[in-house]
Amino acid sequence: MHQVIEPEHKALTINLNEQIYGTFAEIGAGQEVARHFFQVGAAAGTIAKTMSAYDKVYSDQIYGREKKGRYVCQSRLVKMLDHEYELMEDRLGKERPDTQFFVFADTVATINYTKTIKGDGWLGLRFQLKPDGPANQIILHVKMLDNNSQQQQQAVGALGVNLIYGCYYYSDDIEKMIISFIDTIDGRLSIDMIDLQGPDFEGVDNRWLSYLLVKNKLSDVAMFGPDGINRHPSDFLYKKSLLIVRGNFLPPTKVNMDMLDSGLQQFIDEPEVDPEGAIPLVEITIDHLHFSENIEKDFLDRANLLCALNQTVIISDCQERSKLVHYLKDYKIKKIGLVIGVEELRDIFTQHNEEDDDGALLISLGKLFTKQTKIYGYPSFDRQTHKYLNCNNMMLPDGITFLFSHLIKKGKIEDIHYVDKNILSIWSQVAFQKIQANDDQWEKMVPQKVADLIKEQGLFGFVG
Repeated sequence: MHQVIEPEHKALTINLNEQIYGTFAEIGAGQEVARHFFQVGAAAGTIAKTMSAYDKVYSDQIYGREKKGRYVCQSRLVKMLDHEYELMEDRLGKERPDTQFFVFADTVATINYTKTIKGDGWLGLRFQLKPDGPANQIILHVKMLDNNSQQQQQAVGALGVNLIYGCYYYSDDIEKMIISFIDTIDGRLSIDMIDLQGPDFEGVDNRWLSYLLVKNKLSDVAMFGPDGINRHPSDFLYKKSLLIVRGNFLPPTKVNMDMLDSGLQQFIDEPEVDPEGAIPLVEITIDHLHFSENIEKDFLDRANLLCALNQTVIISDCQERSKLVHYLKDYKIKKIGLVIGVEELRDIFTQHNEEDDDGALLISLGKLFTKQTKIYGYPSFDRQTHKYLNCNNMMLPDGITFLFSHLIKKGKIEDIHYVDKNILSIWSQVAFQKIQANDDQWEKMVPQKVADLIKEQGLFGFVG
């Protein structure tokens, strides 16, 4: 059980540690983090310098210009860490040989009066875990959830203290470190991107850290790219069109890839979609992971395969797809296409209908079918009758048939037209079971590249 420690106690503990010494550079939301260390006392033992350049001209003179003119962004944060850490080493490296240096930096925009800016920011720490040792670095993106700027500033202050304390005192337990970041501020912000680098963390896979963010409810969503690097939507999804395929991917099968390929082909034919700005994404939900006996290994095995297939991966706690749609709306996505198997699509409608005492189905669909959202139904063969199922012939309760037909007529639901019917009986879980049983029939169920990598790397317990 994780013990929650107040930020004031953490700040004082750090101040009284004679080895930890560094700089605070904060722009955008005030000296909220440094203030904690000053207020608890003994700050002279910890703080070499605090600074804040609010004027953009001053800030550019110190850290350089931003190509996109944005100041609340990851590249700005990295420039701040680079500049301040270099100064720290140059000026104090020989003077304090027994010191573990750090630089904390943040660039934050809190909620504005008209609430058109909701509040978000980037926080980072470059730090040594031993005197004269190598520097490590952690970067977070945070979305603030409080409804006024003062409360958001307070939350950022506590988060900064938690970040510094966690990196120094929980560095040997990464999950405990991550959980500690929201001590006393749980529910007041979400952390939806994390990047941890450095010689002291060479064995840490950042994709697993994304999973830990979602698992421990620090965020509903986290992402990593084909290169395995954790990414934030603001960096590459802004004003793009997205096609999303949710799946188990244990392992990625020919059906998974056909859903992506055939769905994307149809998606880019939409008049609102610029083919150059259309991005396919694969989504793994927390529910898809919990049945594994070795969650970390199975997760990283499928992450390796999806990256090898050049996929950008979403990890989510969005069992209801409307939660993911809601998360993405902050990035002004032009069009969202969701590829959903028709049996699952039927379940979405019938499950709500069975529980519908107060219009729950209509409320749920209203959240899902925004102006930007469209569902592409991927056909299947019924497991019992072996009948070919698509959106136009699957059986639905009488009470919702009209509603479903209306959504089809309005172009909010559409069958995927060109699929490989020869592969529709393939299921990821069956392929996984065959791998475990050393039944080579699994090789016919996955793309050749996937089969080769499973055999080369011994993934999912494969034994040659």
